[in-house]
Amino acid sequence: MYDYRYEPHRVIFMIDNKSFFASCEALRLGLNPMEAVLAVMSSQPGAKWGSGLIMAASPLAKQKYGLRNVMRARELPTRRQAPDLLLVEPHMNLYIKRSMEVLQIFRKYAADEDIHVYSIDESMIDMTESWHLFGDDPYLVARKIQKDIHDHLGLYTTCGIGENPLLAKLAMDISAKHRTSMIACWHYIDVPDTIWKIPKLEDVWGINVRTANRLRRLGINNMYDLAHSDPALLEREFGLIGDQLFAMSWGVDRSIIRHKYQPKSKSYGNSQILNRDYEDQRQIEIVIQEIGDQVAARIRAHHLLAGRVGLYVGYADFEADPAGFSIQEKITPTDVSSELVAELWALFRKKWGGQAVRRLGVTYSCLVPDTGQQLPFFLSPDQQLKRKQRDRVVDKLRKKYGFASVVRASSLLPGATALARSRLVGGHNGGNAYE
Repeated sequence: MYDYRYEPHRVIFMIDNKSFFASCEALRLGLNPMEAVLAVMSSQPGAKWGSGLIMAASPLAKQKYGLRNVMRARELPTRRQAPDLLLVEPHMNLYIKRSMEVLQIFRKYAADEDIHVYSIDESMIDMTESWHLFGDDPYLVARKIQKDIHDHLGLYTTCGIGENPLLAKLAMDISAKHRTSMIACWHYIDVPDTIWKIPKLEDVWGINVRTANRLRRLGINNMYDLAHSDPALLEREFGLIGDQLFAMSWGVDRSIIRHKYQPKSKSYGNSQILNRDYEDQRQIEIVIQEIGDQVAARIRAHHLLAGRVGLYVGYADFEADPAGFSIQEKITPTDVSSELVAELWALFRKKWGGQAVRRLGVTYSCLVPDTGQQLPFFLSPDQQLKRKQRDRVVDKLRKKYGFASVVRASSLLPGATALARSRLVGGHNGGNAYE
């Protein structure tokens, strides 16, 4: 279906820090990441220890006790069943510091424009122009990078090498982690023996359970079936995604890392999973206000005004129909926190029917440069200017002295989460980066 002679033939490395959070914790405690039996447990602020989720587990902990990410504490083996299992709190600042140190090592081997940081523990590097500077074969260069990271940081890495980003990612996910060298190379010529041999559709990056089930309803049960299906059928069923799925089954990916994608429309947002069910309207609205204020500060930092506000509310009963709602509305462009929050409250009151809430999200979009301000009909120019100046003063104080230096009185009321979350990084314990 594809003539590989006309597809990109590059040298892409996809590198993953193996069991990254667990490895960082093992090294912090003076243990070998590959020999430690350790899991990183995250719990909500104020929750009883052992009531959270597993964020990461060491390879040996997964092997010995069947631990997996996002496993609940109640599913863990008892202390008697697993006397050597070590449970530790996360230290997000440490993980961020180690991730940045890994990135600095990558910069020794490729230019910044050829490095794409995919997540805190995964990066993609286009080595097409530089691999020959460090060895006689891409495989040997990958070993050199692995050794460099291990020698400097003690971390173990897996690496997928491919002729495009897709092949590199699949080589890493499917094959590299099962090899002693933790390196796998996939080429176009290998597609029948690699991609087509993947038995479960869900094992492929980019195919979620819902998409896999839709494919099965079409009689497509594995990657071989997908590669030999009718592209027109896939396009009718999935639209543009159908074309992408078909290309994926043939190992085709024409993206170039240095050709960075620039979205036509940008938005800023934040979401939060609450540590309990919220049923009181006032408490829910306090959290909406806190998230709305936080996102408003972000758009002000970029000198932007929001022309649309969006609110997502997820119910505690996620199996309910509906399990929540998402609503947006166009507004007069503004960056004033009180105006944005008022719009969010109005959206919430319009749609909420009294259900218990567990998830909240706020988005500001239709962003325009802050080069002027349309004045409200019922507000004088002086009043409008004072609101904007007040928000900017608060932003400056929080930037200099920390979020907790200036908070709304409502953030001291029951149900508020901003103060507790201000001590976290990415929703988890930040810890000390130098531990």
